[in-house]
Amino acid sequence: MRFPERVRIVEVGPRDGLQNEAATVPLDVKVELVDRLAATGLASIEAGAFVSPKWVPRMADSAAVYGRIARRPETAYPALVPNMQGLEAAFAAGVAEIAIFVSASDGFSLKNIACTRAESLERLAPVAEAAIAAGLRVRGYVSCIAGCPYDGDVPPADVAMMANALAGMGCYEVSLGDTIGIGTAGQIRDVIDRVAAQLAREAIAMHFHDTYGQGVANVLAGLEEGISVFDSSVAGLGGCPYAPGARGNVATEDVLYLLHGLGIETGVDFGAVAETGGWISDRLGRANASRAGSAHLAKSGDGDGR
Repeated sequence: MRFPERVRIVEVGPRDGLQNEAATVPLDVKVELVDRLAATGLASIEAGAFVSPKWVPRMADSAAVYGRIARRPETAYPALVPNMQGLEAAFAAGVAEIAIFVSASDGFSLKNIACTRAESLERLAPVAEAAIAAGLRVRGYVSCIAGCPYDGDVPPADVAMMANALAGMGCYEVSLGDTIGIGTAGQIRDVIDRVAAQLAREAIAMHFHDTYGQGVANVLAGLEEGISVFDSSVAGLGGCPYAPGARGNVATEDVLYLLHGLGIETGVDFGAVAETGGWISDRLGRANASRAGSAHLAKSGDGDGR
């Protein structure tokens, strides 16, 4: 079986990870996390979100984060935006790439952003149009590709419908997310095949949560399907406030360990990411959810990454 020669990792820990922390994360810690991750060779780091502080209070200081990080010319720092107000805030912060998001299920869409799938597409169309007109790159997310905490099973055809709609808006890439982490390898292959019937595999990314411990297995399934872009989170940070029981994202360290073991190039320093995972876990007072990262730190005698 032929795997992609090179894989791009989109690091989502500073946004998708930290937005779910129970306690406030100091601005200095957020900035240092992004800068540490950029120094590892990661080419894309989602550094924040311009969303309502009422609903996602941990992202309220995203403008300050973008104002203080040491932006590297070779690194992309996308921001999540839900609407025109968020886009205007991203403009003001000097963001060069945004991510917009929809759900493959109506139940999750209504709970997450208080509108149906169709209404979410209507809301986002002018956002994507304005961003592209201003020279920003636009990436799309589709949530709940393997199941919804409110609607149950999600047909692959619904995932494909939403992915195609985002591509039609001009998204250069669409990330398919197993938001509640229940997908298995066979199911993920079926979803990819259905989406890829209309959307080039080069324009598809995958975003896995590890609730049932299937994150790395699903990354392997994605590789087998020709996918070469994966979202992941340092130390397995994350979850979802609107998906009860959802665990963190698949850990960047675990994905890197798999990829490097297969001889796939990433341009990322695994050891440096592991050290960063130990560091942020220590700062947050939480267990490091990366198995590979924890093992590396234990072997090196640097259990907290300092």
